[in-house]
Amino acid sequence: MFRRTFWFTAGAAAGVWATTKVSRKIRQLTPESLAAQAADKAIDAGHRLKDFALDVREGMVRREAELGGALGLDAPVDPELPVIRHTAVEAPGPDRATVHRTLPYNSNNRNEDH
Repeated sequence: MFRRTFWFTAGAAAGVWATTKVSRKIRQLTPESLAAQAADKAIDAGHRLKDFALDVREGMVRREAELGGALGLDAPVDPELPVIRHTAVEAPGPDRATVHRTLPYNSNNRNEDH
């Protein structure tokens, strides 16, 4: 008698457990649930991408500061040095018309062809 009661209870418990597992899995596979999971993963990926971009920008700023210090770009400018202004068109003087100058042909601009 006890043996039958034990196996009946064990079978009922296994049936309840299997039913809850299957119903939970079916609820996870509904289109609404799948869409919500995809949206959550997309938001999480966006946050990770934003954190990565901020880390890259921080490293870039730090490296530019290091290079600027090494090259002396952050040094104060000597006010006695002449300022050389490069213009392609000179303003007309009182006795002449507009003068167009050609820029040097051997420029360092590698995007001239494009």
